[in-house]
Amino acid sequence: MALELTVVDAFTERPFSGNPAAVALLDEFPPEDRMQAIAAEMRLPETAFVVERGEGRYDLRWFSPAVEVALCGHATLATTHVLGRPARFQTKSGELVCSVAEDGLIEMDFPADPPEEAPLPAGIDLGDVQWYGRGRFDGLAQLGSAAQVRSLMPDLAAIERIGGRALIVTAAGDRDGIDCVSRVFGPATGIPEDPVTGSAHCTLAAFWGERLGLDVLTGEQASARGGVVRMRRAGDRVVLGGHAVTVSRVSLLV
Repeated sequence: MALELTVVDAFTERPFSGNPAAVALLDEFPPEDRMQAIAAEMRLPETAFVVERGEGRYDLRWFSPAVEVALCGHATLATTHVLGRPARFQTKSGELVCSVAEDGLIEMDFPADPPEEAPLPAGIDLGDVQWYGRGRFDGLAQLGSAAQVRSLMPDLAAIERIGGRALIVTAAGDRDGIDCVSRVFGPATGIPEDPVTGSAHCTLAAFWGERLGLDVLTGEQASARGGVVRMRRAGDRVVLGGHAVTVSRVSLLV
């Protein structure tokens, strides 16, 4: 059957930057294998499938080109942008509450994911690693400088072998207004490098917030497309903020 999807660039105010996601507003979820096939066809980092339940509540699921994921920030931001209003999403990671400000800034209340220190996995060569640990979903490696993060050319096969969803590589910010710089590599989920990863900032907020003594931070994800994520620590939650831009609409005819 025909299906309409909206493609949104998230965590940016400029088209063709940030992280793209497709959003499908539905009456009911299709079979799981069809949602996975649609995500594979779209070949974007995530495709979001949304079902309205009334009174501003929605069920939300996210699929990468390879797997269903348990938590996705940029596709949640994209979904709220498409809806154009505050929303409460029921997801595999619990309820996520999103708000929309007058200037279009979208804020999302997500679970914090502080990393715990762990040995650097064997076979991973990232250069000057200052610290390594793991959150619920991702590994996190702190490098010596933002320049090292920006220039890193990692062994994606080695990263895939360590397990988990992705590897976050990070360092302190190197320009005014940016507290930390990061890149995220997720070959295990079919995303060699994710352009801007909202959920990774649930881990980055905890990591850098403790080290810098800050509850409000701004992170730059230094991928080729690039994007900015605002973070506000709130106990065991993190409020993530960003803008989004609609770039296209896609009609699937089968």
